[in-house]
Amino acid sequence: MKVAGTATAETLIGTKLHALETAQAEQAVPVAANDHIQIALIGAGGQGQYDTKTAVTVPGVKLVAVADCYDGRLEHSKELWGADVFTTRDYREILDRKDIDAVIIGTPDHWHKQASIDAMKAGKDVYCEKPMIHLYSDGPAMIETAQATKRILQIGSQRVSSIVYAKAKELLASGAIGQLNMVSAFWDRNSSIGAWNYTVPPDASTETCDWPRFLGTAPKIPFNGEHFFQWRKWKAYGSGVAGDLFVHLFSGTHFITGAKGPTRAMATGGLRFWKDGRDVPDVLLGLFDYPEGFNLSLRVNFVDGGAEGEGFLFAGSEGTMEIAGNSVSVNRVPREKEPGLMIGSFTDAMQKQITAAYRQKYPLVEATEPTRVGLDKYVAPRDYSDSYDHLKNFFASVRSRQPVVEDAVFGYRASGAALLSNLSYERDAIVKWDPEAMKLG
Repeated sequence: MKVAGTATAETLIGTKLHALETAQAEQAVPVAANDHIQIALIGAGGQGQYDTKTAVTVPGVKLVAVADCYDGRLEHSKELWGADVFTTRDYREILDRKDIDAVIIGTPDHWHKQASIDAMKAGKDVYCEKPMIHLYSDGPAMIETAQATKRILQIGSQRVSSIVYAKAKELLASGAIGQLNMVSAFWDRNSSIGAWNYTVPPDASTETCDWPRFLGTAPKIPFNGEHFFQWRKWKAYGSGVAGDLFVHLFSGTHFITGAKGPTRAMATGGLRFWKDGRDVPDVLLGLFDYPEGFNLSLRVNFVDGGAEGEGFLFAGSEGTMEIAGNSVSVNRVPREKEPGLMIGSFTDAMQKQITAAYRQKYPLVEATEPTRVGLDKYVAPRDYSDSYDHLKNFFASVRSRQPVVEDAVFGYRASGAALLSNLSYERDAIVKWDPEAMKLG
C-alpha cells in the first residue's frame, strides 16, 4: 500500500488545442529587381523536381537551367518550367553560366560532395539534399570549401525549418517535460515505392542515360537501369535507410535539443523482405548515447504491416512530448512531491510508527491550485509546408549573406551520426563518434 503524499486537490484533465502561426499564406512582399535569384537544378529526379517546384513558388526565384543524366528528365523539365530552360547532362555547363546565383543539388548521395564543391568554387550558393555526405571524408571537404569560398551551403533536412519543430524546441527549453532522458523516433513504410522500387522507364538505355557520368566514383559496371533509377538500394550510390531517413530524425533531434551528436552507436537489422538484389537492409534499429544525458532510439522499417509514417517521442522527468505529422503535443505528468510509503505488509503498530515519522518529514500540504494533467497540442495549418520554409530560409540567406538554418557543420553532424548506424551494422560492433570534432572514435 502506498500512502499518498498530499491532500486531494482538483485536477484538470483534457486536451487544449493551440494553432501554430505561419506566414506562408500572407501576401508576398514585392521583390526588388536586384533581389531576384536565378537558380539551376542539378539532379532532376523525384526529390530534385519536388524541391524545385517548391523553390519557384518563393517570391523572386526563377529556374533557368537543369542538369540530369537521363534525357527524359531534361525533356520533362522543359514541360514543367518552359522551353527556354537550359538543359544539359553535364552540370559543369551550368556552373560556367554567370546568370545563375544558386543551385539545388538533388543527385544521388555519392555526387553530393563533388557537385557542391564544384558549385561553390564556381561562385554559386548551394542547397544540397540530405544526407550531406556519402563518405565521412566528404564532410570536412564540403565545410572547408564553404568557408573558403564564403558561399551559402544549406543541407536539405526541411524539418529544421518547421514551425512544429520550432515549437517543440521552445517547449523542451521551457521545461515543459522536465529533464529529458530519452528520445524515440521512427520512420516506417509499407509500400513498394516507399522501399525505393521506383519505376524504370522503358527507354532506359545507354542512349538515353549518361551511365559513365552517373557512376562517377562508383565501381564501373555495365549499364543497369535499376541501379540508375533505384540507386538508393545500393551502397555504391546511396546510404541506405540511415542516409535517407535516419538523417531526418537526427536533424530533428539535434535541432530540438541543441545537441551536436551522439558519442556511441550500436545498430542491428537486416534485409527481411525486399530481397531483390539490393545490398542495404530494409529494417534498421539504432541506439545512441548523447553527452547531454539522454539516449536516442531510432527505427526504420520497410516491412511494417501498419500505417506508414514518422514520429518522435521525447520522454522527460515530468511528462512526454510527441511530434506526429504537423503537430506537437505535450502530456504533462508532474512528479510526486514526496516518495510515498509501501508499508501494507508490516504490522499495524509498525505502520503507525512509520507513518508518524513520515508525516513529520513530509507534512500534509493543502494544494492552493489545481494540478494540470493532460494534453497541450500545437497544430500547424492544414496546408503548411516545411519544405517551403526551408527553401525560403535558404533564399533569405542567399540575399542577406547571413547564416542558414542548416549549415554544413550541422548537416555533417546529422549525417555523420546517421551513418554510424551503417558502420555498426556492417562491423557488428559498437562504434564511437566525437560530435565536437566530428571524427570517428
